[in-house]
Amino acid sequence: MTEPTTAPARTLAVASSAPLLVLTCFTLPMVTLPQISRSLGAGPTGPVWILGSIALGLSSLLLVAGGLADDYGRRRVLVAGTGVLAAASVAAALSANVAVFVAARLVQGGASAAMLAASLGIVGHAYPAGPERVRATGRYGAMIGLGTLAGPLVAGLGASVVSWRATYWLMGLCALLLALASARVLEESGSAAPRRFDLPGVVLLSLGVAALVAGVTEGRTGWSRPVVLGAFVLAAVLIAAFVAVERRRPEPLLDLRLFGRPEFLVATGGALVVGAAVVGLLGYLPTVLEAAHGLTPLETGLLLGVWAAVSFVSSLLTRHVRLGTATRLALGLGLSAAGFTGLVATGASLSLPPVVAGLVVSGVGSGLINSSITHLAIESVPAHRVSMGSGANNTARYVGSSLGAAGVAAVVGGFGLAQGTAIAVAACATLTAVAALAALLVRSQG
Repeated sequence: MTEPTTAPARTLAVASSAPLLVLTCFTLPMVTLPQISRSLGAGPTGPVWILGSIALGLSSLLLVAGGLADDYGRRRVLVAGTGVLAAASVAAALSANVAVFVAARLVQGGASAAMLAASLGIVGHAYPAGPERVRATGRYGAMIGLGTLAGPLVAGLGASVVSWRATYWLMGLCALLLALASARVLEESGSAAPRRFDLPGVVLLSLGVAALVAGVTEGRTGWSRPVVLGAFVLAAVLIAAFVAVERRRPEPLLDLRLFGRPEFLVATGGALVVGAAVVGLLGYLPTVLEAAHGLTPLETGLLLGVWAAVSFVSSLLTRHVRLGTATRLALGLGLSAAGFTGLVATGASLSLPPVVAGLVVSGVGSGLINSSITHLAIESVPAHRVSMGSGANNTARYVGSSLGAAGVAAVVGGFGLAQGTAIAVAACATLTAVAALAALLVRSQG
């Protein structure tokens, strides 16, 4: 594998296009769920899986993809993942029923896992340390905000002008172009001492996380059903077995000793909370806005675009914030919590000034969060395992997003749109504020 070289701007540009495309793809159904459900004849559980299937594929394979990228080549894994995303997007565009669409989204999730883990590993390899790494991870993190902005807008515009299917054809074309650009522009990189493939770790972790996310997804239609309880029991057994096996392996898929590092704890725990409280809440907000106030997909996309656009700009400007990375993360979490207070009443009434102000403040916080977590994810692991660090971080984020979205849906469904939304927003704001304090405490004790 190659050693780090002076990183040209095009390396960062191509690698940073991966999270842009992944987040665009991830957020597409958020504002077009009713149209997709009607078109595919979705039953009671269909909409749940239309939204949640990509998160299942993502969270199940992120850590595995990170290990493969470090050991077998980051560019190779990125190109392969992007090619699979293109094929799966075409399958989603052509799907005639919910089963085919959900299967395509599952594959999109697995492909996205490869893209995220490998692309951040490429950035970490190209920018080994110092101010340039801060700048690079800030730009990479900004693409998360830009993708979150693009997804609802592209989906809303496509559904209004052509059809929801058009957006998946567009994703397929963009993924194909990115695969070609990655193959031509990026240098290969990876660990100088590749490990043996950890088959037991891969099987136990992938199935354990898949069972957990599947249980959470199915739980949205009833938490006491046998299939949900069985999935949670299976997840607990598989993840416990994974921990036991990894403790004994000389070359584990995930080195559990990393959890003794304050930076790794802050990065992983912060990503889990961000997924649950930020992604989970804002991912469900379009459903509330459209159901309670009759907003169109495009109108919802434009409103949430305020948050995403501010997040994008904030992440780009992170390098000018003269604070330690963990402190920047805590500040971002605190601002997100403060901004959520403007969203408390959205289930009952839609007063734009407090809503927009809340989205702006939380957007600033989200930009700080994305750049800080991206930096910590690769800074908190050994240099030759940067893709593994990316995989662990993003696994926590997307498992958290599944838990958060399910929790918000359960609260809103149990208490009604007005009261349920207020309770869910308050809970997410509280969790985010507690995480901000915890990030400071853990970091100071390290």
